[in-house]
Amino acid sequence: MALTDDISLLSAVPLFSGFNEEMLRLIAFGSERKEIAKGRPLFHEGATADSAFVVTSGKFKLLQRDTKGKPHQIAEAKTGDLLGELALISPSNRRMTAMALEDCEVMRIHRPMFKRMMEEYPEIAVMLTDRIRENLAMMLTQINTLAPQFDA
Repeated sequence: MALTDDISLLSAVPLFSGFNEEMLRLIAFGSERKEIAKGRPLFHEGATADSAFVVTSGKFKLLQRDTKGKPHQIAEAKTGDLLGELALISPSNRRMTAMALEDCEVMRIHRPMFKRMMEEYPEIAVMLTDRIRENLAMMLTQINTLAPQFDA
């Protein structure tokens, strides 16, 4: 994939909206390409997360274990989706397993590189703070909407 294609793909990722072309170029240059064969995992639920992945081609099924430990598909990730975005800013563990449904390629974005970008471009931290705040507000609204269903 050419650099211009990478920049175009990254510009469509919601987390990176508002990033200028130079910022997107740095992400593209600093990322690592990885191929995942059909039927192979990209990562496993519970594993330490030190990077995020942008799906550049292919599809992944996203699995989460239920209370009995049985994996269930909860979603699919396709080209342009970002997996594990929290790992870009904070140490965490994977909340699901990503399994390739076909031969796939991903762009791996390492936390240290992304943190250096935030130091070089402080406006990124401001944008991310605003997005996190919006996401939390949306989650709280959803929780409040669902809460009456669980009242005893």
